[in-house]
Amino acid sequence: MALLDAHLPQDLEDTTRARVLQLVASTGPTTAPALADRLGLTRAGVRRHLAELCESGYIAEHEVARGSEPARRGRPAKHYVVTGRGHAVLPTGYAQIAAQAIEHLAQIAGPDAVEQFAERRAAQIEERYGAALRTAGDDPQVRLDTLAELLAADGYAASARPVEGTATLQLCQGNCPVQDVAAEFPQLCEAETAAFSRLLGVHVQRLATIAGGGHVCTTNVPLTTTTSRTEGAKA
Repeated sequence: MALLDAHLPQDLEDTTRARVLQLVASTGPTTAPALADRLGLTRAGVRRHLAELCESGYIAEHEVARGSEPARRGRPAKHYVVTGRGHAVLPTGYAQIAAQAIEHLAQIAGPDAVEQFAERRAAQIEERYGAALRTAGDDPQVRLDTLAELLAADGYAASARPVEGTATLQLCQGNCPVQDVAAEFPQLCEAETAAFSRLLGVHVQRLATIAGGGHVCTTNVPLTTTTSRTEGAKA
């Protein structure tokens, strides 16, 4: 059985739990006894993994229509299916296809076309987040918190924190939905960083990226305004 991608959320770093999730995806709606038989594990052990996957939002209980399975004594077994969040961490060929598409774009239209694509993607981020940043006020911490919340809602697992002893804040992104593509085309990260600068109204500095091998994407954000926010938060 193929395992999940190498870049797993922390709560899925347990290999067995990852295998349970993939098996639910491929055989669900399925039950703990069926999974235990397939994996060669105890039912109690599988139920523990299922409970943790449910709590994390990767799977959910599924009501099976009556008559769709053989009658049995006692309470009916719980069935499980993968949620949208669970599907998001399952391996797909999308990243490979996307990278191939961008590589083809570079071959037929030149490297400038890749930069234009990256800038267009960054412009879409500005367009989506601009209104919220405009209403966030002038406090740099509030503005960065707002950006982090928006990124987190889009799956970036983002948070904001002060850097002790400095006049600097940090934006940390614990997940990057495009990390495999960005590893091959760093223009995506560069354009995203420029978009953050325009949205926040300051010159930010990207210290590390997941695509570049970092544990998280880390961006330093100074507390002093150095650029115009009206430029970066256009409607």
